Amino acid sequence: MDLELLDQVLATRGEPSFRARQIWEWLARGAKGYEEMTNLPAALRAALADEVPLSSLTLEHEAHASDGTVKALFSTGDGRPVEAVLMRYPAPPGRVVGRRSLCLSSQSGCPLTCTFCATGAMKFGRNLTASEILDQALHFRRMTELDHCVFMGMGEPMMNLDNVLAACRKLPDVGITSRRTAVSTVGWIPGILQLAHSPLPLRLALSLHAPDDALRSQIMPVNERYPLEQVLEACEEFYEAKRRRIFVEYVMLAGVNDRYEQALALGDLLDRRIYKVNLIPYNPTGSVYEGSGREAIAAFREALESRGVEATVRLTRGRDIDAACGQLAAKAAAA
Repeated sequence: MDLELLDQVLATRGEPSFRARQIWEWLARGAKGYEEMTNLPAALRAALADEVPLSSLTLEHEAHASDGTVKALFSTGDGRPVEAVLMRYPAPPGRVVGRRSLCLSSQSGCPLTCTFCATGAMKFGRNLTASEILDQALHFRRMTELDHCVFMGMGEPMMNLDNVLAACRKLPDVGITSRRTAVSTVGWIPGILQLAHSPLPLRLALSLHAPDDALRSQIMPVNERYPLEQVLEACEEFYEAKRRRIFVEYVMLAGVNDRYEQALALGDLLDRRIYKVNLIPYNPTGSVYEGSGREAIAAFREALESRGVEATVRLTRGRDIDAACGQLAAKAAAA
């Protein structure tokens, strides 16, 4: 919901200030329409249905994977594509329900052109507003309860951090605490430093994908602007401020960044106290890259652990519905 528009309409109608809070509470609990908001006067509900759409985004397409993953392609009011993903995980022993994690977008498209990413091949649109970010989460809240979130969809969150933080301040109402929210970056240093000194206890995830500047610049052109040494210094400032370990996201590209000696170099680069590596099997996006095989990923993980660096392999979700960020929008644009 466009929360600014809601405030304007309520003020114009002379409604008391608590009305906006009542409406937000209903939305955060998963209300599917104004008719459910029974503590609002009927006349107000009817007026809001006419004047304030329940979402600032229009759902264009939704894909459901066999593993329970759901990917949604939205459009903004000015026709920009936006993607978001709900990932459902099996319940661990002793629990009835598993994790329900969101991957949210912060921009429509992305200006940073990482070569393995479908979003990086798209034309950059604009930053999303806080309401447009929240509406991605609210769409899935209407399906199920939620408990985790990562800003790793379309765009570079650190280039739109004010709106990302504004959305994060409201996510706990939806069920996602700040401690269970991670903001991913390709290494945009001003945003990392701003996040370090934000009062919110958010987590940081660094998309690294190479253990040296030469290879990283080939894969991620932003490295020319913010080299690896400077990025790690900023990450360590974040760690000193928050005392929260940083996730290193490392997508496994066959024959590019998955060799044993590259794993050893990565292990030597990263401080084991600060970083935990998440190895990501590559979800093909139509680029020149192929994903590493299971044996190569396992050997890479073993090499990291031999250097004392904790490493996990991400459980692949939604491969049968093009769940990598940018894929649905790219297909829609090509159709």
